[in-house]
Amino acid sequence: MKAPSPLLPRLVETAFSALVPVVACAVTLGGLVAWTASGEAGRPAGVTVEEGRVLLPFGTDDTAAFFRVRNTGDQDDELIGVEAPTAGGRAMLSRTVVRNGAGSMGMIDSATVPARGTLEMSPHDLDIMVSAPPRGLRVGDRVPFVLRFRESGTVRTEAVVVRPGTGS
Repeated sequence: MKAPSPLLPRLVETAFSALVPVVACAVTLGGLVAWTASGEAGRPAGVTVEEGRVLLPFGTDDTAAFFRVRNTGDQDDELIGVEAPTAGGRAMLSRTVVRNGAGSMGMIDSATVPARGTLEMSPHDLDIMVSAPPRGLRVGDRVPFVLRFRESGTVRTEAVVVRPGTGS
């Protein structure tokens, strides 16, 4: 009778050793699939831009634009840049700050769009300052804007020109 080869037990041991990480990966992947399928993994940030308005400028004065930005995702997003292509791209995020009854405007780098929430721009808080707006604007004209978000990328939109103080 022939003695068993010492190679066979080593092969079995190696196969079992390789099987452990494969099973661990399969269990982890199965758990992630179940978590995602149940909706518990959450949705990434996803923004929509609505109700764009830009104030009719007086002559060649700077003006301001306002948008409502909705985030349908389960993660915050951040508005990190703005452009007004017909104004040579010269647009900046600004925030009105009131101290001791006096208001001042300060440029800011970004604004948070909360998860499952809305960022509401207004003349009294956050807006987009537009330097050297296009000449000859009239009420009802549409001005293109490009808004850049950290998670959601670039959104191209328009704002309708309205009279200051009227909203329309």
